[in-house]
Amino acid sequence: MVVLDQMKVEIQNLQDTLKEVTASLDLESKKKIIEELSREMEEPGFWDDAEKANKKTKDLKNMQDLVENIERLNNQYGDIIDLIDMQNAEGVDDDDMAAEIRSELDEFEETLENIRISNLLNQPYDKYDVILRLNAGAGGTEACDWASMLYRMYTRWAERKGFTTEVLDLLDGDEAGIKSVTFQISGTNAYGLLKSEHGVHRLVRISPFNAQAKRQTSFVSCDVMPDIEEDVDVEINPDDLRIDTYRSSGAGGQHINKTSSAVRITHIPTGVVVACQNERSQFQNKDKAMQMLKAKLFIMKQEEQAAKLDGIRGEVKDNAWGSQIRSYVLQPYTMVNDTRTGFKASNADGVLDGDLDPFINAYLKWLATGGKPVGDTSEE
Repeated sequence: MVVLDQMKVEIQNLQDTLKEVTASLDLESKKKIIEELSREMEEPGFWDDAEKANKKTKDLKNMQDLVENIERLNNQYGDIIDLIDMQNAEGVDDDDMAAEIRSELDEFEETLENIRISNLLNQPYDKYDVILRLNAGAGGTEACDWASMLYRMYTRWAERKGFTTEVLDLLDGDEAGIKSVTFQISGTNAYGLLKSEHGVHRLVRISPFNAQAKRQTSFVSCDVMPDIEEDVDVEINPDDLRIDTYRSSGAGGQHINKTSSAVRITHIPTGVVVACQNERSQFQNKDKAMQMLKAKLFIMKQEEQAAKLDGIRGEVKDNAWGSQIRSYVLQPYTMVNDTRTGFKASNADGVLDGDLDPFINAYLKWLATGGKPVGDTSEE
């Protein structure tokens, strides 16, 4: 009976959050939009523009899922309260029923929290796919290995979300790991979720590349940018560009290393560098690289004020000690610590296996409360 009373208090404490989320989503407006999109899909010629039609179909599905989840949560809230009251009225301890209610409550809380977090993704670029670039910093071979570990972390996170990953450019390390990799993750709100990752990531561990088995610190920088779908209006002077071609590297089978099809573009005035090697022809790689460059320059142009610029690109920091946004400590203890939000987790192996959502959620909550980027120069 005490357990049931405790669960009732838990769910009642979530009632205000449920009401707040429900009100903020304006379900009636969304239902009208769903009706309009559904009628539009039935019109002749809807699929004439396949790209536009697919986008609207995707938007419709996301909106339908959101409305259904919120309505289900409101019904589930009442059902859980009724179940608890019924069990208390019977006055008989039923462990199986208590376990069932516990499971329902945990599911309710998890779904509500996921929707609440998604509701924080309301910035102009949050809905887009995301392009990440990892660059090994201070630490030599150890840093290259750290870059490959981070790349695996993000691809594992993407797999958990049902997102797709595509490598755009990759440069292997001299001995092991990755010197740099640019890759795209595609999925709903991919940029909004992963914008938290922009900055320098620090690893502390016993190096497998050190014969004396000494503890070593390595750094990798992560640049995060939205993949803006539409053609952005950015004027680029061809004289401001340095375009280099080189042979592709990494996985790719028979199409790799045969021709110098990979393209790297440097925008000299800003120092922005983009590269692509995943397409089969130099022309396709150049087009994709130019799209990436335009997206970066467009955002930099639109966000003239420093505060807004930081909100999209993150702070520009040196790829070395004292600049990290997050520290991953594997020895002498295990801990992952985000220096901006203060969120910590002791399951470092789980985080490196893609369990990033707690850090992402903490960052979004921190932003919503007006958080400002901070540095961390403390030693572990």
